[in-house]
Amino acid sequence: MRPELASFIEKYEQRILGQNQNLRLLLSAILAGGHVLLEGVPGTGKTQTVRTLASLLGGQFNRIQFTPDLLPSDITGSAIYDLKEGDFKTLKGPIFTNVLLADEINRTPAKTQAALLEAMEEQQVTIQGETYPLDEIFFVVATQNPIEFEGTYPLPEAQQDRFLFKLIVEFPQFEEEQNILKQVLESKTRNEIIEAVLSLETFAEIRAEIQAVKLSDDVLKYIMQIVRKTRESESIRIGASTRAAISIGKAAQAWSYLSGRDYVTPDDIKLVVKPALRHRIQLSPHVELEGRTVDQTIEELVGSISVPR
Repeated sequence: MRPELASFIEKYEQRILGQNQNLRLLLSAILAGGHVLLEGVPGTGKTQTVRTLASLLGGQFNRIQFTPDLLPSDITGSAIYDLKEGDFKTLKGPIFTNVLLADEINRTPAKTQAALLEAMEEQQVTIQGETYPLDEIFFVVATQNPIEFEGTYPLPEAQQDRFLFKLIVEFPQFEEEQNILKQVLESKTRNEIIEAVLSLETFAEIRAEIQAVKLSDDVLKYIMQIVRKTRESESIRIGASTRAAISIGKAAQAWSYLSGRDYVTPDDIKLVVKPALRHRIQLSPHVELEGRTVDQTIEELVGSISVPR
């Protein structure tokens, strides 16, 4: 791993306390060229996590607060008539950035959600019939609140599949939360500008290096066994797609790179499989009635498959 990337992780963990694994998974996702769905109750630092990531990366950061009256053009931009010039002028929306925070994405209707998700998939935006490419480093983190569903529009399964990971932001442990409290209350530099540790150019080079991380045939077979098992299990009503298998492979390559290795191990697959699958499968009704969670079901399923040596 490059020294500047190690420094990036160190500074990130110093700024955001109590979420070390989520931070590394978030970084793995952007290094793998994917997007992330963050789920957690309000006040658990989701916005700060994404804003800090963008600052340390030296990239542009935009945040969109999703509301029921938000229009697709509020995200992508629009063409307006310029009276002075006597011609139409294109105003680009907040989606033209490096790191985009889609806050409470489930508070806006499906048409507006689709405008964002189309850009995530195609990495381009069409405004009044003209296509504009997005930046090479373009990363979306969408948040949603798991406890308040009134007036929300849950993401359809097909749209959730566009996200490489779904990360659950839990409350920190007692000592970690106490350190967060101390850090915030004693901070004299609340609005301090965070200096970039990486450049976007270096980040792009690292992404290219990650593609060379080796996935052996045995590990590839292990990924496929897990994905196909989700389609055969009686506990699961809708299994994972081929895109899910690709996501697991790419995420495992990035995680291996962050771990200082140039090859993927079965343990890497086990670590990334839960965030890569938890939003892509649906449990059977009888399993939900028993009170079993998606994560528990994934653990049982992975545990039933023999690990390659």
